[in-house]
Amino acid sequence: MTPRNAIPLPDRLGAGAATLVFLAFAAAYFVSALLRAITATLAPVLTQEFALQARDLGLLAGGYFLGFAAVQLPLGTWLDRHGPKRVILWFLSLAVIGCLAFSAASSFTGLLTARVLLGMGVGACLMAALTGYRRWFDAATLLRTNSWMLMTGSLGMLASTLPVQWLMPLTGWRALFWLLAGLVVLSMAAIAWVVPGWRATALPVPAGLSPESAIHEEAGYAPIWRSRYFHKMAPLAFFNYGGMVAIQTLWAGPWMVRVTGNTPLESATGLFWINASMLVTFWSWGMVNPHLARRGWSAARLIAWGVPLSLAVLAFNIFAGTATGWLGWALFCVTSSVLGLAQPAVGMSFRASLAGRALSAFNLVIFAGVFVAQWGLGLLMDGFAAMGLAQVASFQAAMAVYLCCGIAAYGYFVSVNADN
Repeated sequence: MTPRNAIPLPDRLGAGAATLVFLAFAAAYFVSALLRAITATLAPVLTQEFALQARDLGLLAGGYFLGFAAVQLPLGTWLDRHGPKRVILWFLSLAVIGCLAFSAASSFTGLLTARVLLGMGVGACLMAALTGYRRWFDAATLLRTNSWMLMTGSLGMLASTLPVQWLMPLTGWRALFWLLAGLVVLSMAAIAWVVPGWRATALPVPAGLSPESAIHEEAGYAPIWRSRYFHKMAPLAFFNYGGMVAIQTLWAGPWMVRVTGNTPLESATGLFWINASMLVTFWSWGMVNPHLARRGWSAARLIAWGVPLSLAVLAFNIFAGTATGWLGWALFCVTSSVLGLAQPAVGMSFRASLAGRALSAFNLVIFAGVFVAQWGLGLLMDGFAAMGLAQVASFQAAMAVYLCCGIAAYGYFVSVNADN
């Protein structure tokens, strides 16, 4: 019996076609990462123009991730059913509208609405790519291209720092979003040109399932939610990885301005070096991952060794307080980068026909964590300040709460015995 909504079998791409497909998806992901992180660089001017408090800034930055997380579950189903090319082009159309809406916003509500729309619009950029890679590339290439996609994201976040700071006196922050809308349109054209369509052919029915049961399973997320390996990775994704992204894309900037005492330009320079460090780190992961895998260093093993180091760096940064500049936060992000290996590991723990849903569900956990961390840290900072703590102490106390959450998530990770 052939399922009504047939799922495509893997079609390996040749080296030339694979390179073009990677570059097209990478272009879109570059712009999405730039849009994700630009709030940290714009924080001083937005705070002044719209009289924002820490909780407002956290909510504004987190609005992107709220919109991003909101589309992940339907996104996974659409990717498996319609394929990456068709889905990402529809989503990027929303991103263009979001860029234009942000540039025209005249109130905090307008900014927040546009940020949510932006998050929704770029919500498919990484998942569409990884879903396609899961079927078009072999396992070793998949690990490498995942790391290099994250490297491309770091390049986008790099572009959100000093280049944006340099452009603002020339264009103003509103005109920047017209330029970004144009870049999104160009990436859409590249994807439409080089990414292959989704050939629908029936997968064999898994052993032990009737054809009717197989169709029912293919229609939902039940196999993902039941996965013990997914459960093992989820708390790390939410707290540790989500919190790292929240710091990298927002709170490292305000920390350097309000705690370390840097100027906005010095803060943007620090963010530039943080993101440059992440770019080199993800490039390095892409180079060494296939070799580590052949020597028995699985994603879970690397994470088990790497996360305690990142937690130790975070604890040191909190303790150092005013002495913690960009170098301390760069070291925290670099040591946390090992968590990027969890995403392809989760994707490979499911059949190819479930890859879109598995990756999107895991991405939902990550970016829900980013939203909670970005807004939550802002709420904690304002709350501790209202209790009488000085500005530096309120930042330290908020980060200490986050550290405790990260330690608890790692404890759960090591307590669950599951493999992919």
